[in-house]
Amino acid sequence: MSNSVAIIHARGGSKRIPRKNIKNFLGKPAIYYPLQAALASKLFNHVFVSTDDKEIAEVSESYGAKIEYLRPAHLADDHSNTTDVLLYDIQTLSKKFDFNQVCCIYGTSVFLMPDYLESAYQLLNSHTDLNSVISITNYSASIHRAFSKNKDNYLQIQDKNKFKMRSQDLPENYYDAALFYFLNKEKFLQNKKIISDKTQGLHIPNYKVVDIDTLEDWMRAELYYQMLSKI
Repeated sequence: MSNSVAIIHARGGSKRIPRKNIKNFLGKPAIYYPLQAALASKLFNHVFVSTDDKEIAEVSESYGAKIEYLRPAHLADDHSNTTDVLLYDIQTLSKKFDFNQVCCIYGTSVFLMPDYLESAYQLLNSHTDLNSVISITNYSASIHRAFSKNKDNYLQIQDKNKFKMRSQDLPENYYDAALFYFLNKEKFLQNKKIISDKTQGLHIPNYKVVDIDTLEDWMRAELYYQMLSKI
């Protein structure tokens, strides 16, 4: 086992999908899926859940997570960001636990797989200059073919130089798949950035990525999960 910990973020006050971290997702609370993936990877000395909510804490403990504290209210409102919460988590846990790497996971990362975590861990440890490894996925359509609308609602081509290029000649672009952030603890505490100029990405196929923010996202995620489970 590595000298690493996982911290699953799961605040209680989600607005667009109330109680989404423990909402029933195909028979289990959503947080069950990333929690089991983290435990099954056997990479972590401890798998913690960072929450402000007693019910989420109790559900998480019942599935094998460790709860060391309830997150303060100012780090659990609509304006809280992952970096600030993670800094608090690391500084608090470091008073009791020794670790040099931390993997931040969201409580609704239902598509997280143990082998993603294992691959990210190997990548982080094979490059001594890396600060972090994050999950990324490719855009399904090229951003170089994007339009915007002007004040009169007419379409405007965003990148005229690339718009006429063949699609196979356009550069690939990626975005944060939001499944995990695997970090070197000391480097993160120094630069306070999850994504820096020393970050690499682990590519996840985009049909295995759904960032669950709305009920529509939730429905799509359940459909994808059911289809993938039959493959």
